[in-house]
Amino acid sequence: MKAPAPFVWGAMSSVETPAADQGGARQADAAGSSDRTVFIETYGCQMNLADSELVARILRDAGYALVDSPDGADVVLLNTCSVRAHAEERVLGRAAQLRGLRQRRPGLVIGILGCMAQRLGPELARTAPFVDLVVGPDAYRRLPELLAQRQAQPLVATRRDRHETYSDIAPVRRTQTNAWVTIIRGCDRFCAFCVVPFTRGRQRCVPPGEVLRHVEEAVASGHKEITLLGQTVNSYRYGATTFAQLLREVARVPGVARVRFVSPYPADFSSELIETMATEPAVCAGLHLPLQSGSDEQLTRMGRGYSVGEYQRLVEKLRAAMPTLVLTTDVITGFCGETESDFAATLALLERVRFDSAFMFKYSPRPGTRASRCMRDDVPEEVKIDRLQRVIALQERISAEINQGHVGAEFDVLVEGRSQRQAGADGGYFGRTEGGKIVVFADPAPTNSMARVRIRSATSHTLVGDLLGWAQS
Repeated sequence: MKAPAPFVWGAMSSVETPAADQGGARQADAAGSSDRTVFIETYGCQMNLADSELVARILRDAGYALVDSPDGADVVLLNTCSVRAHAEERVLGRAAQLRGLRQRRPGLVIGILGCMAQRLGPELARTAPFVDLVVGPDAYRRLPELLAQRQAQPLVATRRDRHETYSDIAPVRRTQTNAWVTIIRGCDRFCAFCVVPFTRGRQRCVPPGEVLRHVEEAVASGHKEITLLGQTVNSYRYGATTFAQLLREVARVPGVARVRFVSPYPADFSSELIETMATEPAVCAGLHLPLQSGSDEQLTRMGRGYSVGEYQRLVEKLRAAMPTLVLTTDVITGFCGETESDFAATLALLERVRFDSAFMFKYSPRPGTRASRCMRDDVPEEVKIDRLQRVIALQERISAEINQGHVGAEFDVLVEGRSQRQAGADGGYFGRTEGGKIVVFADPAPTNSMARVRIRSATSHTLVGDLLGWAQS
């Protein structure tokens, strides 16, 4: 599966990786910030998208205007992902492109934010000296101060803050329909392959009252859908409040039409949470439940904390409680020690569970993780690629079969806007079903409206339909 294109920040419209070069002046004059402009480009997961919305608020409050192109910006910030080596390579390539832009505009300030900045820190400043700022996820509040400084060398701010949640900051939201609401920052799981605990720190939960305040503010600004975010979102606990209790409270906020959450951790999925999902009307019957491997031996090496049998029983409980559940997952091929038998077990599990879709990747060693320190990356690259292609082919077939089964069905679709990829005969507008499936259709529909659509054709990724009318929102 190809990595998604980066999201770019639009001015007040909305939008998933490296002053002058050496010898020139790096400029970011605080006194002139009232008429300075910033362009934010985001790579990676939903957490990064939410963080870009926080950064936008911090800088807008400091007097910066948000623009939709680096060509018109005084400051360009790349908010980055570090989960795979390819993501970091893309960011360095993009930053090098921006270096060319600065040759025409010597005052341009280039900054790298987020997980890649945190992981590499001063090393990034050495390898890409044309970058002016290197700022980790816990240092976003310092951005106005850092941009106000004049330095001949890159400024690096990667100190971790075990208490930072940014819960007091109202983000500048990039969409009109869905509002990201972060409830957990960091992660305590330390899976063998994952760099997140090292780039985002240990788990910190946002107080329930702050979560509900953000939800109420999003609803007041017109958002109908709320997505709760956390690296292992269902491990949330603040005092006596469990994730299931918080989810129920969010779902009952007046004006909330749909509630989603990503990404839950299989071992932390409680019966209380399943009951909440099944009984609260606003909670969507759509779930992204990371698997990673269908082999018990591999799950143990990865430090996932559950077995294949436990995962399957959880899926059975979820589907028994929610028969229309749309289930998606993550799969890694070629992790340390993976045999052909291990991989065959993954293929067999995909056949049994039949996920609606999956994010599929070949294993990429990340420095600092347990796998990089204690395990041999012993699966040849060509084998990783071959296995990835095989798992993609299988999942594409399964997804197409499932989606073909929806032809003739009707869905309530929350309209997100114009379809950029399918603006021809099949559809010029798109939205999502309750389960999260993308639906495109031709007839005009206002963004943030709830449309009733009948499906007439399908691919492995998209449902194509006809607008029937308007659903009750």
